[in-house]
Amino acid sequence: PSGSPSMVLELMREAQMQHGLRHGDYTRYRRYCTARLRRLYKSLKFLHGRGKYTRRNITESTVTDVRFLHVVFYTAERAWSHAMEKKTAGPNAPQRIYMLGRFRKAVKWAALFSQLCSIKGDSRTSLEAEAYASYMKGTLLFEQEKNIEAAMLNFKNTRTVYEELGKYGSIENQLLCRQRIEEVEPMIGFCSRKLGGSALQEHDLLDMEKEGPAYDLFKAKIEAVLSETRSQQAASMTEFNWLGRRFPITSAKTRVSILKAQQLEKDLNGAATEPIPADKKLAIFDKLFSAYHEARSCIRNDLASAGNAENIRDELNGLDKAVSAVLGLRTIERNQLLVTIAKSKFAKHRDEKNEKITKPEELVRLYDLLIQNTTDLTDLVSSGRDKNEEENAFVREYELKDLAFRAERCFYLAKSYSSVSKRAEAYALFSYAHSLADSALQELANSPHKTLIQDLEALSFNCRSNSCIEHATGIMEDESAPERLSKGVSTISLGDDKRKDTKYLLDILGSYESALGEQSAKAPCRISQFPPPFQ
Repeated sequence: PSGSPSMVLELMREAQMQHGLRHGDYTRYRRYCTARLRRLYKSLKFLHGRGKYTRRNITESTVTDVRFLHVVFYTAERAWSHAMEKKTAGPNAPQRIYMLGRFRKAVKWAALFSQLCSIKGDSRTSLEAEAYASYMKGTLLFEQEKNIEAAMLNFKNTRTVYEELGKYGSIENQLLCRQRIEEVEPMIGFCSRKLGGSALQEHDLLDMEKEGPAYDLFKAKIEAVLSETRSQQAASMTEFNWLGRRFPITSAKTRVSILKAQQLEKDLNGAATEPIPADKKLAIFDKLFSAYHEARSCIRNDLASAGNAENIRDELNGLDKAVSAVLGLRTIERNQLLVTIAKSKFAKHRDEKNEKITKPEELVRLYDLLIQNTTDLTDLVSSGRDKNEEENAFVREYELKDLAFRAERCFYLAKSYSSVSKRAEAYALFSYAHSLADSALQELANSPHKTLIQDLEALSFNCRSNSCIEHATGIMEDESAPERLSKGVSTISLGDDKRKDTKYLLDILGSYESALGEQSAKAPCRISQFPPPFQ
């Protein structure tokens, strides 16, 4: 037919990315497919009756226009997106049966689409439609878990077709084929491991994680496998250790959540030879916080149902405090990572990648957060009655870190004043930051925290050099002030200056003069200048 859809992959990617799947919104995409089908039916006059629904099948003889192929394609996409919508929502048993029914329907329509394209389309269209049908079939088998070998064969068939198609055509189409291959690869890997009987580790999942509709099914499957493994491992976890104290864990849900968080902490440290990039670390931190919040929620539910059993309540309160403290500690680590990223951008005068350069005010805000996090953590740990040595040492360590954070905050606050040419304020703040850094270094004299000491020494040096620069710049500006004054005097006119000096009540206590302003004007009362002038 005229206008054959020679780019099935291009049609699919464009529809998905423009209508919700860029953000994983399957509901929006399903609704788009429904609306698109309605428009196609009306434009083709291929309606199914007014009162009674009468099915009109699409066969080889029916396809006289490319839009008939679009009808079959969007019907398959609608069924697939409906199944994915249910899948990502976490279906229960009845919903899972319905979801598998939608996947079967998607496979049926994708097979019809492939069959029609092989007859009506060109060779490339036929191959792309075949790959599309293979992917749908593989997805159904992958979800059913009955025939993993057949699922892998279908995914491999999809990969082979896209590898061949990726050798020809436009650059954009070659890139789309490459992306599709990358989406299918993890599924083939998962199937081969499943057939080989080897379990997939959590760090393997983090390596494979990417964005895109094809990954959502894979991630949901991996998460199900990992949660099953965690449940088995959690059976052996009986207590949670924190600062020399042991807290028993009775709830299975709490165990699973804590175990998940601890595994993510191991992944966060990564291998010593290959450090994890900052963006991946931030993604791990988000999952880590989610796991600890889930654990706290389980603990508080247990507390609500504990009743008046004092010993159980004490144990649960202790566990809640310990988990909250670890969460606070990881929050500080995440904010320190954000500070490191911001500092690396702050140091650059002009960024090559056209990224936004950090302003000193942003670093002041981050240090405000760190100071608040540190205060909350030390308050939480020191809230017990009988503290052990480890808790006292922990509180002391974070009080010193708090002092270092305050010195850093003061330094960047001075930088923000310097950027707007407020020399006196900047000089005073640099001097104060210098004294804060020196007092923190005195406290850390015999401390094993070598990195913190090095950072504070560098900060002290920077404060000293910046205060000298501000002093010199201020003197230079004062030297040039008479010249500016003479320019100003040369422009003075002899006309009446109607502006009045604002007088405040506290300055004119000796004379009877109204500080209320004119009665007719709605001017505020002039009691005292606020904020007061800088001294």
